[in-house]
Amino acid sequence: MDESPTRQIDITAETCPMTFVRTRLALDRMAPGEVLEVLMKGEEPRRNVPRTALEQGHEVLSVVEEAGGLTRLRLRKAGG
Repeated sequence: MDESPTRQIDITAETCPMTFVRTRLALDRMAPGEVLEVLMKGEEPRRNVPRTALEQGHEVLSVVEEAGGLTRLRLRKAGG
């Protein structure tokens, strides 16, 4: 199955709780099974965004730490 993202958002400038609000809004606009890539920075979003996505039934495909404190998160929208 292709895991390349259907959509990408950059929330590196956002702070909690807007980090997940922006992520949820993006997921709401997607079809079930599509993949969202979220670019984020900081400990709080890295901890909270994947956990909250899981709580809402979405699948965490990967969490990749990159240079400069950037985290690349891939989520599959629930449903379908």
